[in-house]
Amino acid sequence: MTHVSHSPPRELLDFLNDYSTYYVVGHKEPDGDCVGSQLALASWLGRRGKQTVLLSAGPFTRTEIASYAGRFLPKAALPPEDNAALVVLDCSSLSRVGDAAEGLDQLPLAFIDHHASGESAGEARYVVPAAPSVTCLVQKVIEASGDVPSDDEAELLLFGLCTDTGFFRHLDERSSAVFSMVSRLVDAGASPKKAFGMMNGGKPFASRKLMGELLSRTEQLFGGRLLLTWMDTADHDRYGLVGRDSDMLYQLLMTVEGIEAVVVIRQEKPGECTVGFRSRERIDVAAIAASFGGGGHRLAAGLHIRDELPSVRERVVSAFQAVFAAMDLADAQ
Repeated sequence: MTHVSHSPPRELLDFLNDYSTYYVVGHKEPDGDCVGSQLALASWLGRRGKQTVLLSAGPFTRTEIASYAGRFLPKAALPPEDNAALVVLDCSSLSRVGDAAEGLDQLPLAFIDHHASGESAGEARYVVPAAPSVTCLVQKVIEASGDVPSDDEAELLLFGLCTDTGFFRHLDERSSAVFSMVSRLVDAGASPKKAFGMMNGGKPFASRKLMGELLSRTEQLFGGRLLLTWMDTADHDRYGLVGRDSDMLYQLLMTVEGIEAVVVIRQEKPGECTVGFRSRERIDVAAIAASFGGGGHRLAAGLHIRDELPSVRERVVSAFQAVFAAMDLADAQ
């Protein structure tokens, strides 16, 4: 997940030129990469004389994207325009966008994504699992069309890249092309200092109180190779959704000596949980998430599951038990 060698396919560039109106939609529970890629693509299309409608099912609970919520509609307010098309970013399945694309599923469709899971539908697809962010792919679309990102677009593109790479923490020695792209964004007006502030500033005090509780209840499993923590509905009532700061929590837990993976389980409401996974290197957490109907990247994945927290914990631990057993067997051979 560290390089972007694939150029945009010709059919996508033609797709983004052939229609007069574009509905630009992202996945539910958007993050900085999703929002940044939607806003930057819509801005660029607008500069090329296209009408755009930004759609998102939300919620915009992450503090770093909350200020952008007012620029999105939860669904199209009117029937689709003539000569309109739908562009889906940061996921490659309409099932991930919730109700945001309601009434638009018959439109010509394009996907721009960097997740390995998804569907093969659509008139145009630009899906590159090796890309560190979808904003990188949007930048390549803009540049392949002979344009340079505007100041605002460059800022949004850098913000999305920084979000999905943990401000470059997840990039490795194969990432020179990504840093070349960052250099061009800075030349276009983006500020790394501002991007860092957008990602990490403005957190409520409650987020730090909650993080202390989540750290204190973290369990060490399988000899310390797996760290697992959780929050329940009582935590939601006490701290609110804005108290969640997943990236910082994962960042702290991933520094623990000897760990292979981190799991965070959240009871969103009775009978429903979300689960987040992070892996240091060896464990493909996307495969584990997929076994429960989720997905994501090899080292960062998640899922939504209809079950209660104790049962979800038991099922997830059982899945990791099988993974560690297979790893131990392979190491012994």
